[in-house]
Amino acid sequence: WPYGYSRYSFPFSPSFIEGRWGNGRPVRGDIVVFRSPADTSVTVVKRVIGLPGDRVQMRNGAVILNGEEIPQIRIADFLESVTGEEECPTGAGGETRLERSEDETLRCRVARYRETLPNGQSYTILDAGISTADTTPEYEVPAGRYFLLGDDRDRSADSRFHPRNGGVGFVPEENIVGRVLVIFWSTDGTASWLDPLSWFRAARWERIGESF
Repeated sequence: WPYGYSRYSFPFSPSFIEGRWGNGRPVRGDIVVFRSPADTSVTVVKRVIGLPGDRVQMRNGAVILNGEEIPQIRIADFLESVTGEEECPTGAGGETRLERSEDETLRCRVARYRETLPNGQSYTILDAGISTADTTPEYEVPAGRYFLLGDDRDRSADSRFHPRNGGVGFVPEENIVGRVLVIFWSTDGTASWLDPLSWFRAARWERIGESF
């Protein structure tokens, strides 16, 4: 309801509904649920960075919005529980590393930053190292579309990538379902479908119920 409604707000996405009903629209920094332009049967969650008419570029991992660099401040590393080395992107140019705790649990340590947009919206991002999308051309967001990024910047198929290359490109306004409001469940990634008890051991209880 914060953004009104489109065909994708309803079951089976009825084709007779065109455009959006209502006046609300996303603002920079909002986390939104949307249908992927590459395949509208797929639901995706990303953060709004560029509004219609904005110019967006990535330069050495930093966001350049309308010619101004968005500030990033280094904060405490993010510790992610993993089940194997392949889940920890310890690539060239990054500070990511795999650790083993005293109880033999594997953890991936990833550099984390706080990014603040011109409207004051502040959030944390992860930087796993150098990736192909750390530096991009400048994109101009077309009318009626949005430029979205994932907070896990080096592991996100977002607006930096065209839909035919596995990304989402510029997301049409009508594809946006709504704004993310609350975390209703969260796990650390170690749960197994075959072991229901692990669902609760892996639950990140402190995150459940958090708002955005």
